[in-house]
Amino acid sequence: MILSKAIVALGLLAAASAAPPAERAREAGVVIGVLPPGPLNAITDVDGVEVGHVTIDEGKNVHTGVTAILPHGGNVFRSRVPAGFVAFNAFGKFAGSTQVVELGEIETPILLTNTLNVPEAAAGAVEWTLTQPGNEAVRSVNAVVGETNDGVLNDIRRRRVTVADARRAIEVAKGGAVEEGSVGAGTGTVAFGFKGGIGTASRRLPSSQGGWTLGVLVQSNYGGVLNIAGVPVGIKLGRHAFAERGDRDTADGSVVVVIATDAPLSDRNLRRIAERAFIGIGRTGSSFSNGSGDYAIAFSTSTAVRREEGSAPTAQVADLRNEALSPLFQAVAEATEEAVVNSLFAGTTVEGHRGTIERLPVETILPWLVAGEK
Repeated sequence: MILSKAIVALGLLAAASAAPPAERAREAGVVIGVLPPGPLNAITDVDGVEVGHVTIDEGKNVHTGVTAILPHGGNVFRSRVPAGFVAFNAFGKFAGSTQVVELGEIETPILLTNTLNVPEAAAGAVEWTLTQPGNEAVRSVNAVVGETNDGVLNDIRRRRVTVADARRAIEVAKGGAVEEGSVGAGTGTVAFGFKGGIGTASRRLPSSQGGWTLGVLVQSNYGGVLNIAGVPVGIKLGRHAFAERGDRDTADGSVVVVIATDAPLSDRNLRRIAERAFIGIGRTGSSFSNGSGDYAIAFSTSTAVRREEGSAPTAQVADLRNEALSPLFQAVAEATEEAVVNSLFAGTTVEGHRGTIERLPVETILPWLVAGEK
């Protein structure tokens, strides 16, 4: 175990030394949408949300990991949050989704990993939940785990992610800035033929529209014809499945979108917000191909809608009026689009199991993207 951790650490050090300085899209002058971001432009701008990564880089053949998103720092099983789930194209595995749809709530951290390690991630979430003080008599846990297939860069058949890795991702989760790119569940992912990964962004509504914050985290591993801030980057670069070279890896894949907000919403309206995340995915150029598993899950951190274990049932849960949802729809579309772009901007070239995936050539495309030079 000590040797394995050393290999992981050395892999991270080598990757860091070879990578150019990462600059997020907005910092580079690429502004997406009209709403302002939160202070960190991350899902953790929503108060209480925590994110943890375990990154596994071992030589050429292993590039994978786990990412955990905690709705709050307490016992999620005892203090559940309302949630909405959408399978836009269900070519994938999203553990725990049927109970989320049925009951409209989340009772564990949300974990992301690769396709063949969903069982280990689920077991990690279950074990962590069972060990939380107050859960000594718990006999059923609905672990929530999303995935994308990182089999291009990662020898996925090795099923390298362990239950301990999944638990560790939960245990190291924290607020503050979120690491992006080739980390955690995004370590081995590919987007539009370039190195994808973890990306995040947020939006804050003006006080006249509620003042709510909404944050998004994505695991980008899908394709199409890349579009950034309205610029047809994939066409300009000649990198898409329908170009002369016909790269198949620019078409298929999957994406998971995790959405958090402090707006007091019911699971019904959270599902509506999750649906609108795919506006942002579509704007990046996805055609939601046959082989793409496209999922979104949204939750509210508001204590007004928290479902506390043992509390007396109420006749009616808090929820915004339907008319108040439109600004949040705009926010989730913008934040999702920007989170994907941030995952690409943070990408680094990786030599992997079945070939080398290059980073997005940010230096080449930036003049096309910044205001006034489109």
